[in-house]
Amino acid sequence: MRNFEYLAPTQVKAAAQALSEHEGVTAVLAGGTDLLSLMKQRVANPQRVVGLRGIRELHGIAKQGGGMRIGAMATIQDLLDSKAAGAYTALMQAAKGITSPQIRAMGTVVGDLLQRPRCWYYRNGHGLLAMHEGKSMVPNGENRYHAILGNKGPAYFVSASSFAPALIALGAQVTVADAEGERQMPVKDLFRIPGAEGERENTLKPNEIVIEILVPSVSGWKTATYEVRQRRLLDWPLATASVACRMSGNNVRDARVVMGHVAPIPWRSSEAETALKSKGLSDGNAEAAGKAAVAAATPLSGNKAKVQLAGVAVKRAVMLAGGRSVV
Repeated sequence: MRNFEYLAPTQVKAAAQALSEHEGVTAVLAGGTDLLSLMKQRVANPQRVVGLRGIRELHGIAKQGGGMRIGAMATIQDLLDSKAAGAYTALMQAAKGITSPQIRAMGTVVGDLLQRPRCWYYRNGHGLLAMHEGKSMVPNGENRYHAILGNKGPAYFVSASSFAPALIALGAQVTVADAEGERQMPVKDLFRIPGAEGERENTLKPNEIVIEILVPSVSGWKTATYEVRQRRLLDWPLATASVACRMSGNNVRDARVVMGHVAPIPWRSSEAETALKSKGLSDGNAEAAGKAAVAAATPLSGNKAKVQLAGVAVKRAVMLAGGRSVV
């Protein structure tokens, strides 16, 4: 790890100002479960690190209005322990999928949204798009865990966030701060597919900090998350799906279906949503939604199995939302 300067501000404005003064060479430290690994591998080499732990207002999870506020320093364990979060089934199921006690204790919910891709090309210093002589190494390389949707190029990595699909399905927003003030945006707008080397996979400016997540009420909604994993311990899912269905009697009035680990961004499937609307949450409709979700998938040479896994994740998430158990 290379030498760096460490700052520990006690106010959001001071933290944002520190980023503004050293734009592009400064990193934000929350739980550190991802940043410190990147720094040790010398994939990230910030000259200055701004720690958020001392900013009291960024801690905690609480009810707010009819919904819930998750502070930027709230850990995954805080979420699991929170009474305010109990009604958010899809979010809690995603949290329970993270089984490492160490990551639960140190990793933050906001940090999970902003973690860098787990792509082995990127983690081994080949860049986010893994370019070599003007071409990506991924399509003809080792790509079993790479994207099956949103992969027309040049980005083939998958979004690694466990919480983004659930938060997008729940209609959550984030509050972003810089030295001049704050703004809010939907969680879905936090992500983008980079089109050139040097671009990032999120829309934050170098001098901005996510300070909170605001999750609306889920009254009248049925929600669930289902993950397909190779191993349950210390591993990222192969595919996930989070669903949120607003019910009118036994039929779906509105639906949100968001997949994770299948595209460079959390992937919302309008096709799966259409398959559910104005219908019940039956096993047959769940299967139809799963098939619709991956109908447009374009697998690479080594990840065709992910198409079936992603469809199964959607199907079983719908079944869970409908109150049925899955194998």
